[in-house]
Amino acid sequence: MLGGVQLGILAACIVLFVPMGMAGWHLSRNKMLFFSGALFITLAIGVHLTPYIPSVSDFVTTVSSVVVFDSRASCVSQLHEIVWDVKQSDGFNPLSNNSVNYEKSWKWGRSAPVIACDFQKLAPTDVADLLNGSWVVVAGDSQARLMALSLLDLTLDSQRMEAVRGDLFKRHSNYQILIGETGMKLDFIWAPYASNLTDLMGEFKKNRSYPDVIIMGSGLWHMLHFTNASDFGLSLESLRSSVVSLIPLTPELGSDGPLTGSVSIRTPHLFWIGMPTLINSMLNTEEKRKKMTDTMRAAYDAALGDSKLLRSSGGPLLLLDIETLSWNCGVRCTVDGMHYDGVVYEAAIHIMLNALLIESHQKL
Repeated sequence: MLGGVQLGILAACIVLFVPMGMAGWHLSRNKMLFFSGALFITLAIGVHLTPYIPSVSDFVTTVSSVVVFDSRASCVSQLHEIVWDVKQSDGFNPLSNNSVNYEKSWKWGRSAPVIACDFQKLAPTDVADLLNGSWVVVAGDSQARLMALSLLDLTLDSQRMEAVRGDLFKRHSNYQILIGETGMKLDFIWAPYASNLTDLMGEFKKNRSYPDVIIMGSGLWHMLHFTNASDFGLSLESLRSSVVSLIPLTPELGSDGPLTGSVSIRTPHLFWIGMPTLINSMLNTEEKRKKMTDTMRAAYDAALGDSKLLRSSGGPLLLLDIETLSWNCGVRCTVDGMHYDGVVYEAAIHIMLNALLIESHQKL
């Protein structure tokens, strides 16, 4: 039995050559008209046959999808192309050369790739639209707490932020808030070790309750209290396994397939909070200065890369590169060499929000 393609080709031959043969003698005196007519019929048949030729339609679809994918991937890779402006404030005090003496601001660079991506500093209304009805979990140490603070600062007015700040910064405690206007729920989970984060992923899986966005990070506490990069690397590998098994991710991430059961699972957006630049001379205790050295920091960074937790090494989490942001903001953006001014975490939150826009195919 003839297939669709064969029938299409047969019909094309009949439609093309029979009329041309019949008209050939009549048009022989006007060759331009003859060949124009032939070209027109050939093009018309080609257009109508394209949907019936899988190789052609698949090729067009593939090229289109590759272009879109490359554009998204390229823009994600440009998200940290940020330029800082740090200058003396009006009330500069030369006797007290700390961060409060300086005004800091940031913006995305003006290279052609960055301009093409059209990154935006989102207004509170934009953030409310993007995260409307979302469940956001921020988990980790003090760096994660500062990230949660910056995200809330974009969604709440100044009066409400004052009340939130006191509750959020209760020492080593969790915090939860539901923003009624948008329905966004934010949980801050105090989880300073990677093993705490692994346990948290296990709870999500056990309860079959999955956040829309998970922002997490670890490293500083482990470096201070254990000072063992190899052990840190092993804990990150366990965390990676827990994250990958949390949801039906792609085979490239090591998934064993979709979860069983009838529960519909939507893949969370996953982000990793990188450790900040550590300025050893500014660290506020002798123990920190002794243990949190540049050499140890490099070993912990290597362990993170080897764990394949980050997308850059084939893992599931997109890095929010606090190290680069804090380094470029500089020594004038920190008072203790570890925790940086809010503007650094604000930049990281805007990077995260723009990544969400890119990956969810949204435009504001």
